[in-house]
Amino acid sequence: MVNRLFCSIFVSNLELILLTMIKVSEDAKKRISLLMNDEGYDATIDFVRVGVKSGGCSGLSYELKFDKSKADNDKLFEDNEIKIVVDKKSVLYLAGTILEYSGGLNGKGFVFNNPNAQRTCGCGESFSL
Repeated sequence: MVNRLFCSIFVSNLELILLTMIKVSEDAKKRISLLMNDEGYDATIDFVRVGVKSGGCSGLSYELKFDKSKADNDKLFEDNEIKIVVDKKSVLYLAGTILEYSGGLNGKGFVFNNPNAQRTCGCGESFSL
């Protein structure tokens, strides 16, 4: 009985995490829409592909690119009218992440505010758990 209850709570929490997988700030939404349009993508139907790969000075680094197709092993999320696809291997690394955009003279471009990252490098492009 306890195991069933634990599993039920775990699955409910996991579903909640996946529903709020990646949030997209208003500034990031505007920049994504502009860049997608410039590169021949349509933000209303095409995707932002977000992932994690080995590398970077902290061990893992973020990937961000545009895509017109979704693979079988991708999970689809949407926030702030932006469609995001994440491969299954990257899902747990990115749960709860907020994608932001920082422009201006000292701006860094796209910034991943990842609550799962235990350590990040100075440039903000890599992290470790």
